[in-house]
Amino acid sequence: MTNTATMENGIKAELEKIGIRTSGRVHRDLPAPILYEHVFARGEGVMAAGGPLIVRTGTHTARAAKDKFIVKRAPSAGNIWWGEYNVSFEEGRFDRLYAKITAYLRDKDVYVRDCYAGSDPEYRLPVRIITEYAWHNLFAGHMFIGRPSGGAGEAHSPEFTVISAPGCKADPAADGTRSESFILVDFEKKTVIIGGTAYAGEIKKSVFTVMNYLLPLKGVMPMHCSANVGAAGDTAVFFGLSGTGKTTLSSDPERRLIGDDEHGWTDKGVFNFEGGCYAKVINLSASAEPQIYACTRRFGTVLENVVFDPATRELDLNDGSLTENTRAGYPLDYIGNAARGERFPHPKNIVMLTYDAFGVLPPISRLSYEQAMYHFISGYTAKVANTEIGVKEPKATFSACFGAPFMSHHPTVYAELLEKKMRAHKVNCWLINTGLAGGPYGVGKRVSIAHTRALLNGALGGALDGVKFVRDEVFGFEVPEACPGVPAGILSPRSAWSSAADYDAKRAELAGLFAQNFRKFGVSNEKITAAGPRTGK
Repeated sequence: MTNTATMENGIKAELEKIGIRTSGRVHRDLPAPILYEHVFARGEGVMAAGGPLIVRTGTHTARAAKDKFIVKRAPSAGNIWWGEYNVSFEEGRFDRLYAKITAYLRDKDVYVRDCYAGSDPEYRLPVRIITEYAWHNLFAGHMFIGRPSGGAGEAHSPEFTVISAPGCKADPAADGTRSESFILVDFEKKTVIIGGTAYAGEIKKSVFTVMNYLLPLKGVMPMHCSANVGAAGDTAVFFGLSGTGKTTLSSDPERRLIGDDEHGWTDKGVFNFEGGCYAKVINLSASAEPQIYACTRRFGTVLENVVFDPATRELDLNDGSLTENTRAGYPLDYIGNAARGERFPHPKNIVMLTYDAFGVLPPISRLSYEQAMYHFISGYTAKVANTEIGVKEPKATFSACFGAPFMSHHPTVYAELLEKKMRAHKVNCWLINTGLAGGPYGVGKRVSIAHTRALLNGALGGALDGVKFVRDEVFGFEVPEACPGVPAGILSPRSAWSSAADYDAKRAELAGLFAQNFRKFGVSNEKITAAGPRTGK
C-alpha cells in the first residue's frame, strides 16, 4: 500500500469516529495546484486571466444570517445572549440534521483541511474543515493558519469541526429550520454544520463565532476589526461595519497589515485569527487599493461571483449584476507589507469608524473610556436606503460590538474586556466619520479620503496630542480644533452646515436614535449609560 493510500485510510478512520463514512475519496490538505485540477474536473469553477479561480455561489451570494442557529445545550446555553442573532435550536433537531448531512456525504468525495484559528500558540484553536467542494477547501487553506511544519503527517487534534455540504438541504417542516439552508453551531459537541449554501463566508464566520464564544471565557478580547502596526511597534485597531473604510484605512503603505477582519487581544498583545483576507472587490480600483487589486490577478486567489469575459477571461470588477458582494479570498502573504508573527504589541490607538449619512458626527473625535464602551456596544453607522418610490433617506444601523451576528455573549461582556485592556495599556480611542459633512444625504458631501487619511495619521502619529479640543455639548466627545493637512472648517460639523438650527435638529434626532437603540441592552453600569448622547429626556 502506498504512503498516500495509508494516509487516506488514516483520515477516513478519523472521520468515521464522527459519523462520516464515505465510499468516495478523502483528500486532505491538498496544495493549490492540485485543488485547481479538482475544481476544473468537477466543474466547480474556471481560471481567469492572471490565474485566480472564479466560482459561483448560487442563490446565496452573502451570509444567510436568518438561517444561523446556536444549539441550546447546557452548560453553554447559560452563557449565550439569546435574541435576534443568537437564535436557539433544539438538540434533537441538530442531531437529526447531523445524521442527514453525514448520510449525504456517504458516497461523496470530501476534502479535509486541518488548520488553526489564531496565530498565538497559547490561544489558537485547532480546527478541521470538511467540505463537499474542492474550492471551499482552497478557501479554508487561505483563511485559516496552516500547521507549522506544513506536513500532512503532523499530528493534528481538532477541537472544533466544521462540515460544509451545500448540496445537503434541510426540510424546514421536518428539521425546524427557516429554509433549506442552515448554519448550526453546537458549542458542546464542538461542531458546526452548514448546508444549502455555497457562500464561503459561512465557513469563515462560523469559526469566528466559535472564537467569540471561547476566548472571553479565558479573559481574551475577540475583535471584529482590522489591525496594523507602525515602524515603532505601535499597533492600531480599526473597528467598523461594512462600507466605513475599515479595509481601506488599515491598508497603509507606511504601516504593516496584521490582518483585515478578526483579531484577539490577550494580556501579551494582539494576534490575528486568520491566515488570509476576504475582501470585497466590487468597483475595486487599481489606484485607490493597489494591493488588493493585485491579488485579484494572482494564482490561488478565490473570486466569488466576479463577472468576467468568457472569451478573454478578463475580470470586470465594476459589474455587480450577480451581486454587489463580490469577494476575493487570498493568503495574507499576497499583501506586500503584511506582518507575520504569533502576536504583536498592545494597541496604542483604537479607531472606531462610522459612515454617518446624517452629516452630524465630526470627521474625528476623541472618546473617553466610558464613551468608547458606549460606542462599541452601539456599533453605529448609517446607510442610504432606496424606497419603492426612489426616495433616498439615511437609515441608522446599529450592530453591537461592530459584529453583532457573531457575538455569542451579551455585548457588555466584550465592552468590559475592552475597557479593562484600554485602561491597562493607556490606549487612545478615536471615532472617525468617513461619511458626510456639511449636511445630510442630498446636501452634504463625503469627507475626502485625503482628509480622513490626514486625520488618521494625526491621531496615530501624535500630531493631535498638543491640539486644543472642544467638547460636543450633545455627544460629549472631544473634537480637535486643528489637524495638519486638514482645513479647520471641516472639523466642526455644526459650522460646516449652512443652518446651525438644522444641524442642531438633526443632531438631536441622531442622539435619540442612539438612546433608543441602547435601551435594548439593559446596561446597568451608570458610567456607560451616562457616556451616551444627551437627549433632553
